[in-house]
Amino acid sequence: MANPLTLLMPVAPHADLIALAATVKENQPKLHAALTAIGTVHYARTLLLDRAVTNLQPGISPSKAYVLAVITEYDGSFDKYIQDFVKEVGPIFDALLRFVDGAEKLIPVANNTSAFTAFIAQNDASQHDLNQGLYQAYDATVQTILASLP
Repeated sequence: MANPLTLLMPVAPHADLIALAATVKENQPKLHAALTAIGTVHYARTLLLDRAVTNLQPGISPSKAYVLAVITEYDGSFDKYIQDFVKEVGPIFDALLRFVDGAEKLIPVANNTSAFTAFIAQNDASQHDLNQGLYQAYDATVQTILASLP
């Protein structure tokens, strides 16, 4: 059974969005390799949302209400997933957290695992009662699916 993570991180009001976008882009290959190494992630994506507009779509107008979202579905427990995240994706989060409001104290995440785990739990929209619905078309793990491929 997969579990959802919808991590919503408020972007610091004076963050350089061009630099944030470049950081996300330049870390994509490393992120993909790290998630493959973790071996429990079904899907993962990052989104930039703008709370200042009704449809949350970031636009060309400046806004001080951006949110960086990391959305994944993973196998296993939350604690194991976060431990794997810190081990494999920690340096990528170190780069991203520079843009997140109030996250300086989490960097480097490898030295702040407990605080990072608490931060993720606090900012994981999937853990709130109203957001508990996750449809899953199958109950196979990532490893079972990969093993069944030709």
